[in-house]
Amino acid sequence: MEYDLASLSGLFGHAFSMWWIMLPAIVVGLIAGAVPGFAAHNTIIILLPLTLALNVEYALAFMVALYCASHLGGGIPAILVNIPGTGGAAATTLDGYPMTRKGEAVKALSLCFVASVLGGFVSSVVTLFALPALSRVGYYIHSVEMVVVMLFGLALIASIAAKDMLKGLIAGAFGLMLGAMGADHIYATPRGTFGFLELFDGVPLVPALIGLFAISEALVMLESDALVEEGDQPKTAATWRESAREIFSAFSHWWQIIWTSLLGLVIGVLPGAGASIASFVAYQQSQFFSKTPEKFGTGHPQGVIAPESANNGVTTGTLVPLLAIGVPGGSTAAVMMIVLQFHGVPFGPRLFVEEPQLAYGVIAVMAVSYVMMIPFMFPMVRYMSRITVISTVYLAPFIVAFTLVGAFVPRGFLFDMGIAVAFGIIGYVARKTGYHVAAILIGVILGPLIERSFLLAMRISGNDPMVMFSSTIGNILWVMLILTLALPPIMSRRRAKLERLKDKSLTGPDA
Repeated sequence: MEYDLASLSGLFGHAFSMWWIMLPAIVVGLIAGAVPGFAAHNTIIILLPLTLALNVEYALAFMVALYCASHLGGGIPAILVNIPGTGGAAATTLDGYPMTRKGEAVKALSLCFVASVLGGFVSSVVTLFALPALSRVGYYIHSVEMVVVMLFGLALIASIAAKDMLKGLIAGAFGLMLGAMGADHIYATPRGTFGFLELFDGVPLVPALIGLFAISEALVMLESDALVEEGDQPKTAATWRESAREIFSAFSHWWQIIWTSLLGLVIGVLPGAGASIASFVAYQQSQFFSKTPEKFGTGHPQGVIAPESANNGVTTGTLVPLLAIGVPGGSTAAVMMIVLQFHGVPFGPRLFVEEPQLAYGVIAVMAVSYVMMIPFMFPMVRYMSRITVISTVYLAPFIVAFTLVGAFVPRGFLFDMGIAVAFGIIGYVARKTGYHVAAILIGVILGPLIERSFLLAMRISGNDPMVMFSSTIGNILWVMLILTLALPPIMSRRRAKLERLKDKSLTGPDA
């Protein structure tokens, strides 16, 4: 498809003409994303009869708008009550919730919404022009490269462990051990299932996430009267002018939003990678390139921007392999694939030859969806932040009841509610003893994915361990990973040495 002013204006004009179906999808997506367990793919499955009955263009517009909005909505509970609405928002809790505890919920929400909208819009526009090139990325990234990409996310455990190395590594190892539960990837032999068939597919992510973050946080909440620390309550309420000022000031971080969203886009193109990996990798890389990495985890604005922009950059990336080669890049894209197959839409090169308007129109609809979310930011920033002034006596029981329903929804097993409670107890004990629940969750998420890719690479190579260094792209990623892990402690020691020299020069030789 040739890009000129007429064709681009036609694409975006047609996308805007479907506003009547995109606006309700955005509202539903925001609600679904803010409720743990009700992710985009679950919501689309519930509404599947509607999407099958609609014209294919309207069905795609509805699903895409809902998908984008759910990724934005997932950051709301992550910031306000330390409960990620989706797996991709788990990294947002690391700095979003500390900002809320300091009475900066309005600022944190503004950063979240601006990073989500701008990051999603930029990645959509880039994809629109680079779709042919991006569609070939999946051909060059194999199991070896996937192992290294996931190790970038796993390296975040090292960053968390920097504050208490022993406890951080123990929490990460414990998460990896829990992630190993289920059938092994070669012989399908059950491991650590304790005879429960419900654990045969491994630890379900949603109940584990809900338990580690939601239920454990609710138990911690009950130990205090208010969510926001004493003396910071007046900061949680905002006028329209203050909300607008915080939103516009968030645009000053435009460069970080752009590069982390493009990072999320590239990771999203890799089938099976997903928003969780992208957000953790973006957070870790943002900390690496930051001039003040020690502020991450204490309520640093960049710690909110990085995972949220990457999280929304993934939304476009997951559709690229679906449109280009017919391989869904994630669970939501898989549901969209079912709808497209029902309507007889071809995939791969045939789609771009026979129906180019549909192929490129999906990306244009995604960009327009983010534009339509802009008016929603102002009321959400002003009114959502007031949740933090509700007494924990009422808030904690509501969170537990609501999230237990979210744990039940994905698979429909009562057993999953028990898993959520068990992980809630584990998370509560971890919080009270100084272990970081995010390190546990990273291990649970990335452990099985790394194992699967590693075993696949070993089987293909005939169990030759040197296959991990047989790829040019993989070797480049290995070097980047080593630099990512080695440079921060070197730079911190260098800064400490310079500060000591500076102090000596100020005090003088006779001090």
